[in-house]
Amino acid sequence: MNIVIVNYGAGNIQSIKFAIQRLGFKAVLSNDPEEIKAADKVIFPGVGEASSAMKKLKESGLDTLIPTLKQPVLGICLGMQLMCNSTEEGETQGLGIFDVDVLRFNSDVKVPQIGWNQIESLQSELFNDVRESDYIYLVHSYYAPVTADTVATTNYGVTYSTALHKNNFYGTQFHPEKSSEVGEQILKNFLAL
Repeated sequence: MNIVIVNYGAGNIQSIKFAIQRLGFKAVLSNDPEEIKAADKVIFPGVGEASSAMKKLKESGLDTLIPTLKQPVLGICLGMQLMCNSTEEGETQGLGIFDVDVLRFNSDVKVPQIGWNQIESLQSELFNDVRESDYIYLVHSYYAPVTADTVATTNYGVTYSTALHKNNFYGTQFHPEKSSEVGEQILKNFLAL
């Protein structure tokens, strides 16, 4: 299986690469459009600030490529947020794959949310053999509200989308590569799509 992790300078790519190796697969890091298009599975990670990450995507032309991909694509954390219409972080326009605008948590909760929280309302093959209320690992200050594309939720002062799915595109707000056995199962399910 040909797995490509999009390497655009805004990802926690090594930990994802190691998580895939633990599952017995090899992933290639690439920002080459032809290599990404030829992949069986594409992982679109992201850590850091949205506007600078989007700037890097635009510089490499990946902002126009990613929405046209036909194979299963998994956006992780900021990767998922960049797949939405926009984010309040840096007033950034996103890729418009998921029809939702990303908002900042309000001051009622400690921001960023860092640590383990529960995943609920599971509605995707991404969550085969994952149980309601299992724990996943999160680090974020912004969230996607619940929308038609929501396939899992988490509550942190507000119930929000912790996973999205539309056509061949999947997104997780949490880090499967840091979410122990639950995250490993979710990555395994994605690779089995």
